[in-house]
Amino acid sequence: MAWAATLKHLPRRFWAPLRASLQSVLLDCPVESGFSYSRCQTVRGYRVSARALAGHNKWSKVKNIKGPKDTARSLEFSKLGIMIRHAVKEGGPNPDMNSALASLLEVCRSKNMPKATYETAIKGADKSKPLTIINFGVRGPGGFALLVETCTDNYKRTNSDIRNLVNKNGGSLFEGAKNSFEQRGVVTIRKDSDRKNLGLEEALELAIEVGAEDVREQISEDDPVNLQFVCAVQSLREVRERLMSLGFTPLSSALEFIPVRTVELKSEEMDVAAHLVHLMESLPDVVRVYDNVIAIDS
Repeated sequence: MAWAATLKHLPRRFWAPLRASLQSVLLDCPVESGFSYSRCQTVRGYRVSARALAGHNKWSKVKNIKGPKDTARSLEFSKLGIMIRHAVKEGGPNPDMNSALASLLEVCRSKNMPKATYETAIKGADKSKPLTIINFGVRGPGGFALLVETCTDNYKRTNSDIRNLVNKNGGSLFEGAKNSFEQRGVVTIRKDSDRKNLGLEEALELAIEVGAEDVREQISEDDPVNLQFVCAVQSLREVRERLMSLGFTPLSSALEFIPVRTVELKSEEMDVAAHLVHLMESLPDVVRVYDNVIAIDS
């Protein structure tokens, strides 16, 4: 197969474990080590979850509640504006010299945010209040974990809002919930816009070629399917540049939190989890909510 030929060019110390890892994926055989993100175990290395690429959407069975990423357009733009102002304060208004800002502008364009809107956010950053990124750990009913990323100018207000919301919905603030996640680099591309629709083997080969450790399919209710290439934090820029050199246009490239421990929830438990996440994302200071939930059949 084509991926086997690619592996022959790698140093010998990498070749054997990578071959075994990739073969186990293609045969849909679970590997018992590493971190998991989907319903199949993944490992540190060039390892892709076959079931992740199968298009499973863990929120698809939630009844009467939209997926947690389907926030109101105006609220989404407002939160992007907050993050832009924070990025400008931290690294300056030039996206060529500020990778965080450049990534946010990529997201703005992919969301069809008007150019005048994000340019206003950049220009107004100097006049805005100081902003701080604060992450909260949450344990939800059923034992699942949330990592809630906020960007705020008032810690007491944000802490109070999150605590009250969590307590009213059967959860609790729990610092240890953060241990269920680790920070990784993530580069997102459109699955079928730059080339033909990428299948499992093509995604495997592309991950190896660009230096990514994992690739997963991102599915939302309204947007086209995207592919996310996961890599070490220090490799984010390199993976992004390699994808661009191959003709792919990144929708975003940023540091994100990936679950290292997951919790399986049944259909009725998913309703509760989705409701909590939806409420959390509706808070004005919350910019991103990460979960470690896996849906299982009832």
